[in-house]
Amino acid sequence: MSSSGQHHAEAIGLTGYATQADGIGGLVKTRVEDFRVEELSTKLSMDQRGRFTVARITLRNWETNRFIARLAKAVGIPKERIFFAGTKDKRAITRQLFVIDAPANKVSGVELTDVDIEVLGRTHQKIGFGNHRGNRFTITVRGCAHADGRPMTDDEAMKEIERIHAELEATLGPERFPNWIGPQRFGSGRPVTAEVGRHVIAGRFDEAVMTYLSMPGAGEAPDVAAFRARIREEGISEEVIEDCPDWMDFERRMASHLLEKPDDHVGAFRRLPNNLQLMTVHALQSVVFNRALHARLEAGLPLATPVEGDLVGRVDERGQLEAKGCVTVQERTADRIARNCNLGRLTVTGPLPGSEVGTCDGHPGSIEAGVMDAMGLEGAMWSVSEIPRLSTKGTRRAL
Repeated sequence: MSSSGQHHAEAIGLTGYATQADGIGGLVKTRVEDFRVEELSTKLSMDQRGRFTVARITLRNWETNRFIARLAKAVGIPKERIFFAGTKDKRAITRQLFVIDAPANKVSGVELTDVDIEVLGRTHQKIGFGNHRGNRFTITVRGCAHADGRPMTDDEAMKEIERIHAELEATLGPERFPNWIGPQRFGSGRPVTAEVGRHVIAGRFDEAVMTYLSMPGAGEAPDVAAFRARIREEGISEEVIEDCPDWMDFERRMASHLLEKPDDHVGAFRRLPNNLQLMTVHALQSVVFNRALHARLEAGLPLATPVEGDLVGRVDERGQLEAKGCVTVQERTADRIARNCNLGRLTVTGPLPGSEVGTCDGHPGSIEAGVMDAMGLEGAMWSVSEIPRLSTKGTRRAL
């Protein structure tokens, strides 16, 4: 892994492995079509008299929030009147449902480059993060190679994958995989989202805004890197804003707000889309989860089988964790809970921290506390008085 790639991985907590294999090397996303995502969400109730238009939309190399802004302009509504379950990777071909507060003929008539819109009907329901059930990925890896750099044939790569899968089954159990939270949650190439979130939960909106505007990212285009460097070195001025690349709408809006109201950093932060504001907090929680998962692996604790002190939760008929009902594993209940985990009825969980979420006891609890201490979050309240909807009670996530 390159030094920039290693830095990115460390920043988002993706530093460990569940197997000892060398892997297959190679590169992902060398072409847009190499990464395909199909969102899985709860079923909507269709009604031809419904207020909203439901569309299945396929995007090629579109950032979700920028697409929504363009779609809203095309159908003549505020972007807040377009609802969706999850933000997707930009450098990818993605397919997901959108619920749009506009007539079906307007939606179907929209023509944007690399956008395919299929109107499915009408509904009275909105859709949001709570409707998200997962993603189905189809990923092409190119340039697979052995650890010494020798190219791998397709057969060699598939055999190595099968070997890794067998090792995972031996250590974690059948059909098990560490539930890492991937790079798309944190900002591809520039892991800025969690860093901004760290400042948000501490009420440091001046640092949150400046981090979003000026934090450098590996592999950014020269004009983007130059704009961020000028922000760091010169601050915000009309001349600097004029140098902002045209497609960087969010940065331009934030900087322009500060130029007009230099002390209103909360207002500048609000220039980001609501879902992106919330994602900064979610990303910080996600780093905690990834690092706790890695620390657990490093400590030699199993992911699928609970140990005393773990918090376990029920898995519903859709395979989703019921996080609110988690219970602590005790010595007298350990065997029974382990059997139910093996049957897929219960699952071991890790932390997505907040103001009210429970924490593990015993050795698992020490691991989670150590991660929070190392990240400087041991005293975090996770309450954002300036923008209350960004406050979080926290939850648990299956390991």
